[in-house]
Amino acid sequence: MKAYMYDNVPGDQRLPHDSGRQVTADDLASLGVHYHRFPETSEVDALAVERGYKNRDEIVVSPEKMGDVYEDKVKMFFNEHLHEDEEIRYIRGGQGYFDVRNKGDEWVRIQLEKDDLIILPAGIFHRFTTDESNYVHAMRLFKDEPKWTPLNRAPELDGNEFRKGYVSQFLN
Repeated sequence: MKAYMYDNVPGDQRLPHDSGRQVTADDLASLGVHYHRFPETSEVDALAVERGYKNRDEIVVSPEKMGDVYEDKVKMFFNEHLHEDEEIRYIRGGQGYFDVRNKGDEWVRIQLEKDDLIILPAGIFHRFTTDESNYVHAMRLFKDEPKWTPLNRAPELDGNEFRKGYVSQFLN
């Protein structure tokens, strides 16, 4: 895992966009974002039990696997959004970027690769993209039935109970 401030320079979202300003795992934890490196899936299994995750699936994001919808899907994942559930992703292969908003509402880019696991709290604004290789294989964990419901950033989300909970816990 490598984390840093996003440079906000126009260009392909799949480029590194590294500003050179590093962000530590402790900085991420202060935002409610937790990182683990798990070379063995048994470690993921233990975390799933600890956090009450009962279901999982796997997704491959690549032009070969997704065909003509790949570009549209990658653009959709990159729309700034939040979820009303904690989001856990375990990278099984390839690489990708999760961008999260910090306390100053700036983007922090988190580069993940094989064996990296990230936990994003409910209510955090974030987005995802592959890197230039256009390939990532990820395991998604869910407390109940698999679902992925993004709520795109909009002023009315300020009143969302999960967003308000996140803000009061991590941004105040």
